[in-house]
Amino acid sequence: MLKHSRRSMLLGGVALAGFAALPIRAAFAQEVEAEEIYGPVKDEPYPVKGIDVNRVNPRFLRTLVDYPTEQPPGTIVIDPKGHFLYLVIDNGQAIRYGVGVGREGFLWSGQAQIGAKREWPDWYPPKEMFARQPEIVGAMSKLPSGLGMHGGPGNPLGARAMYLYRDGKDTLFRIHGTVEPYTIGSSVSSGCIRMMNQDVLDLYSRVDVGTKVLVLGDAQPTNQQVAEERSNATTRARTRRIARPEPVDAEDAGVPANPRPTYGNGQVPDDPNY
Repeated sequence: MLKHSRRSMLLGGVALAGFAALPIRAAFAQEVEAEEIYGPVKDEPYPVKGIDVNRVNPRFLRTLVDYPTEQPPGTIVIDPKGHFLYLVIDNGQAIRYGVGVGREGFLWSGQAQIGAKREWPDWYPPKEMFARQPEIVGAMSKLPSGLGMHGGPGNPLGARAMYLYRDGKDTLFRIHGTVEPYTIGSSVSSGCIRMMNQDVLDLYSRVDVGTKVLVLGDAQPTNQQVAEERSNATTRARTRRIARPEPVDAEDAGVPANPRPTYGNGQVPDDPNY
């Protein structure tokens, strides 16, 4: 059933054509200030800082877009070349988020699914990362699953993480938040998909374990090209208006509410990568 909240009515909901046929609650969107979407989040266990949208290319702000695809509603499609993550809804549309992706040598593509979800996840770097970046050892602690960092505002995984599995096994790749929001739109990670914390909170609330994730394979633009584009974007007006869709109902999208464990004894290893 399509629902309105008092908040969405006050923000001026605009009906999209064909909403009655949609199987998920994504038929309405409002035009709201980008500063509101990306402002501080205070109802979390840890504070989530606001983001200066004047420092972000507006194309990487969350919005509702036309997105014809054969993928069913509820699917996540990641376009590394464009630095976008799409959550497919219906009627040829998707919610689009800007993301950071893997740098050269850490690119990957293919199909996976969300095998687990964590709020304020702990981070366990792999031994290969300790070898590449020995300076991070000083920031680690002895945690139940090994040497790592407790979840919190300084954790590289940010406020949320969605763990990607393939054929029932952990791929070691994640969709997660970041403490470096101004890297969104760049190719800087070790293969994981970074999102601004406000966006990963939003996506996390819309999808469930079992959600299909498709990572497209294509060449990456250089970081220099991205930097130049971001620099040009800072001359635009600070206040922007972007579309905020209503919540997506994962159950209506065909995602199982209580899937069986897909790995080992059902315990999911904490993140070894970011």
